[in-house]
Amino acid sequence: MPRKTIEQRISELEERKKMLKARLGKQERAQDTRRKVLLGALVLYRLENSNDADSTRRLGDWLRAELPGFLTRDGDTALFDDILLPGSSPEGSSHGNPE
Repeated sequence: MPRKTIEQRISELEERKKMLKARLGKQERAQDTRRKVLLGALVLYRLENSNDADSTRRLGDWLRAELPGFLTRDGDTALFDDILLPGSSPEGSSHGNPE
């Protein structure tokens, strides 16, 4: 069986490197998404279950101030109607199910 040339081996290693980088990128995106989901779950949980009314009010006020400028996709605002609408109360919504 003929041995592979150095060029062939380098080419194979470069291809493997490309595949590993793609896998690493996918893993990093998955971890980033998981962090965002968990952080969002924590915020919603605190809004719904906090025993500190002042903290809950401040968090709600902050979200009502920041979210409208952050949400850019059509329909995203509707996902947060329970927080964004005037006089709305996040208590009673079903978003805060921590895992």
